[in-house]
Amino acid sequence: MGRRYFGTDGVRGRVGDAPITAEFVLRLGFAAGKVLAGTAAAHGAGGIGSAAATGRPAVIVGKDTRVSGYMLEAALQAGFSAAGVDVLLSGPIPTPAVAYLTRALRLSAGVVISASHNPYEDNGIKFFSADGNKLPDGIEAAIEAELERPVGCVASRSLGRARRIDDAAGRYIEFCKSSFPGALDLRGLRLVVDCAHGAGYHTVPHVFHELGADVVPIGVSPNGLNINEGCGATEPGALRRAVLEHKADLGIAVDGDADRLMMVDASGRLYNGDELLYVIVRDRREREPVPGAVGTLMSNLGLEQALGRLGVQFERAKVGDRYVLEVLQQKGWRYGGESSGHLLCLDCHTTGDGTISALQVLSAIRRSGATLAELCADLGMFPQKLVNVRIDKGFDWKGSAKLARAREEVERELGEDGRILIRASGTEPLLRLMVEAREASMAERMAHRLADAVAAR
Repeated sequence: MGRRYFGTDGVRGRVGDAPITAEFVLRLGFAAGKVLAGTAAAHGAGGIGSAAATGRPAVIVGKDTRVSGYMLEAALQAGFSAAGVDVLLSGPIPTPAVAYLTRALRLSAGVVISASHNPYEDNGIKFFSADGNKLPDGIEAAIEAELERPVGCVASRSLGRARRIDDAAGRYIEFCKSSFPGALDLRGLRLVVDCAHGAGYHTVPHVFHELGADVVPIGVSPNGLNINEGCGATEPGALRRAVLEHKADLGIAVDGDADRLMMVDASGRLYNGDELLYVIVRDRREREPVPGAVGTLMSNLGLEQALGRLGVQFERAKVGDRYVLEVLQQKGWRYGGESSGHLLCLDCHTTGDGTISALQVLSAIRRSGATLAELCADLGMFPQKLVNVRIDKGFDWKGSAKLARAREEVERELGEDGRILIRASGTEPLLRLMVEAREASMAERMAHRLADAVAAR
């Protein structure tokens, strides 16, 4: 059965357009609740993730700071309640916090209302299973099947109840701090922390402050409309400027739901996910065996070569942290990530977490006594140029003769000193064109040649 609603990262789209409407999200809550209730029943009364006092399944619902979160939270709550599922409401909180709290509170599932790095007009719904991992394909398929049935309602005595959990942020802050070595601290470091006016605005700065850093927070004034706007991991210019202005040692930026990470050093140099993954793996490699790490088709060839020099095998997954996680689990490895800043340290958390990833980089800096630039000195990155081209829905880019001819020409010019990756975005109507070459000018020229071929369709 093909997916109708679920993409690579849950259900996402423009608010007010199907499927991100109040009516659909109520149906989604009911369908997910019915599936979860059936799963709990299969494990017996009071089964896995049940609310201990009632025997009903229970879920946590978190969200980012988009104004549409109020509407979608209410719709989800109504759907879950009608299905007989209790709901714990955390308010704005990072996506990885929901994954952690789902496990810590022994719940049936975690639900996040967020469109991550997208603009505020978009929103989405994604789920975590009881163990804090992305929802298994089988459960997503069961929810899709349930969505084809009419919405009903359990008897009044069996309706789910909702309550706010006031200590969600505090619990998560302590969890993040526990991933940092107890023998180390951040005293003497001035850090600029950019929270993208998103879900981490009231958690991320506190983690670093409580570990001893002098924290300069920016992007911590959400108004429902400014999430990711000119700030955060996807627009790091604000972080660079603030690091230079405040003469900080480092800058840390997360995105709207705080699962991505970018960093800037005192000189204003930006470090992406490939570079930060290298720092983490190199640090771990000095203290324990690291058989392998996982990147994606977008990961820089320089990362693969540098890890090879450390004796660390490198595997490429499809683009998306979901697929990186799948390969890590298949291989039994712990470390992986994307150049976009989604980093996975499975010895610390079940999912990507911008705060925890930053702490792993900071622990490497503290242990080594080296700067971020020095830790990356052996990493020879190939220049990459990524161009996003907006396309019409249903555009058959794989069948485009003009794009095929342009690709053949570019590949011929690059030879063995570069590569091309063309893929459609899983969350936006964009075609992503990436060219990697030994010279930045060539990468840029070739990427725009491909973009011109798409535009000329």
